[in-house]
Amino acid sequence: MKLEEVAIPPELRLFFQEKGIAELYPPQEQAIRAGLLEGKSLVVSSPTASGKTLLALMAGYMKAKQRRKVVYLAPLRALASEKYQEFAEFSKFGLQTTISTGDYDSSGEFLGRADIIVLTNERFDSVMRHKVSWINSVGLFIADEVHLAGNDRRGPTLEMILTKALHLGLDAQLLALSATISNAKTIADWLRAVPVELDWRPVPLREGVYDYSRILFADGEERRIPKSTYGSPIDVAMDTVKEGGQALVFANTRRRAVSLATRAAELTQRQLTVEEKKAVSEASRRILSAGEETSLSRLLAEVVAKGSAFHHAGLEAEHRRIVEEYYRARAVKLLAATPTLAAGVNLPARRVVVADMTRYDSEHGGNAEISVLEYRQMAGRAGRPQYDDHGETVMIPPPSASSADFLEHYTKEPPEPIESRLSDEAAMRSHTLATVATGSGTSKADLDSLFARTLLAMQVGPKETGRLTEKALGYLLGERLLESHGELFYATDFGRRVSMLYIDPVTGVMFRDSIRRAEQGRNYTAGILLLVASSPDFEPKFPLRSKDYDQAMAFIEEHSSEMLERHTSRAFADYDRVLQDMRSVMALHGWIDEWREEQLLTKLGVEPGDMHRAVDNADWLLHALEDLAKLFKMPEMVRQSELLRRRVASGVSEELVELTELQGVGRARARALYTAGFRTLEDIKDAPAEKLAKVEKVGTAVARKIKEQVAKY
Repeated sequence: MKLEEVAIPPELRLFFQEKGIAELYPPQEQAIRAGLLEGKSLVVSSPTASGKTLLALMAGYMKAKQRRKVVYLAPLRALASEKYQEFAEFSKFGLQTTISTGDYDSSGEFLGRADIIVLTNERFDSVMRHKVSWINSVGLFIADEVHLAGNDRRGPTLEMILTKALHLGLDAQLLALSATISNAKTIADWLRAVPVELDWRPVPLREGVYDYSRILFADGEERRIPKSTYGSPIDVAMDTVKEGGQALVFANTRRRAVSLATRAAELTQRQLTVEEKKAVSEASRRILSAGEETSLSRLLAEVVAKGSAFHHAGLEAEHRRIVEEYYRARAVKLLAATPTLAAGVNLPARRVVVADMTRYDSEHGGNAEISVLEYRQMAGRAGRPQYDDHGETVMIPPPSASSADFLEHYTKEPPEPIESRLSDEAAMRSHTLATVATGSGTSKADLDSLFARTLLAMQVGPKETGRLTEKALGYLLGERLLESHGELFYATDFGRRVSMLYIDPVTGVMFRDSIRRAEQGRNYTAGILLLVASSPDFEPKFPLRSKDYDQAMAFIEEHSSEMLERHTSRAFADYDRVLQDMRSVMALHGWIDEWREEQLLTKLGVEPGDMHRAVDNADWLLHALEDLAKLFKMPEMVRQSELLRRRVASGVSEELVELTELQGVGRARARALYTAGFRTLEDIKDAPAEKLAKVEKVGTAVARKIKEQVAKY
């Protein structure tokens, strides 16, 4: 189908033509013929790079021009940011796009000023809990990566927000997108949508398996691979790099990704042109100047300068962005990443190498083969449109495995069907509470009516689903998050706040009980950090390593007076639980004691990206603790949690909190100012700008900005 045959406004047609689009891909044509532009709800399942984003843009523009709001739901912040950039181009047509990926306690009412609203699934869930007025104006929901409804962690929220969107009776279209759904008809039936399935790619995919110095492709062809001492994943990756392609190597751990990239750098540097060497040198300099320098960032800068890179969640967000930028520019030739990249931003390669076909599985108590679904997500990154006439995926099976069996299984078997994860107790508690808290009296029949529309009910039956909600109600009533009057359930003030704060009811109960135990006049800094770190909502958790044991014991001894409850070695189970959380506590405590990122890395093994996520998470949980302390009228806990939140947010000792209120003054500048004698805002107000400018890390421009701010106090 030619673009000119599609019934879209001339300005939108020109917009796509300027991007080089003249003809639709088969999945796009099929979706349009299925009624996309007539408002039909669709579940589109087609491989990566087959044009699903164009469908979202087309449907989004049409709906927004009809003065109906568009909500784009993404599972990850990075993906939400990528989609925001794409929709923001519609500003030339007078359409406003906005994005929100955090701040769960904010109502989100202000988002309604935009035409297109890009949200993470969790942020939209919180928006629904706040009952924003603009929800009734939504004419189109776009759910990206809808197969994640089957994900243990993210699935229940996605399932419930889509169920509620349908249950609210909104006159809204739904466009659900995925590269890998084997039971698309089931998902479409659940979502009252039309399934559009097509196994078509713009760049054909060849799948193969490594087998003793050769690649065996599924089409019967073989390719010899020179064997080296660098290992088979690098041998297979470098085979395509030497021919002018790029390789994306998926490793099962961060350490392995770093190791592969570091070893490969010795080879990729020989494949760089003069211009590419300049580009990666620039990338290396940018990495070293972005954020605090650590041994991890130095290693990344070193390998990037040689045309190789690693990518995982332990890296600073800015460092990941730099790696992605130069990989897209084709200066970085080989990228070794953990599997999370497969579900994130779009980074295609000529050849994808799956270096590890097994993954640690706690249920099995050891390594288990990865799912076909996970393999397909990684394989989907193979083939760079505009650069390659085909993409290749090569599996590296374990030494004892049969290469032929692996090839047969992963290339011929369909991905595992999406199965609901809503039966998880924590998910049931949270979503049952949210449903009651947003109502004005909810009966068991009301709950059953809503949950009967979930994917869970479709797969296990309404009776089993009703039993699970009954169990959740029992917990919520027992802990006084809910109360019943006659046949109706209502949220207590406590339950309503827990739901709005977007925390697990168990976290809310832990916080409530600890608040009630607090005594006036005692410092609970370490105890509050332990409370936060031990809550179900805190992540990422840093499990105690054997090498941390003595340090953890010493920390508990030193800060025993700050604990909210006594933990004695006689109560072994309780004491062991506390010990398991102590690396997280020590990391947060080190952060507010102004440890540098390198100290956190060398002393506790906590990588910068993980630390920043832990800080963001702790900031949110400390806000929740402060809010609940206000609810229970405990001013001392309000004061301590509020102060600790400010310290965690800035990573400073108590004496620097006031200075970090100034915009542009972070932990390093605040310490430099304090050391130079500027200890309060009043000190800064009284000082001449020239004197401030002489302080290390300040300078003339920053000094001027600081003086402008303190003048208002």
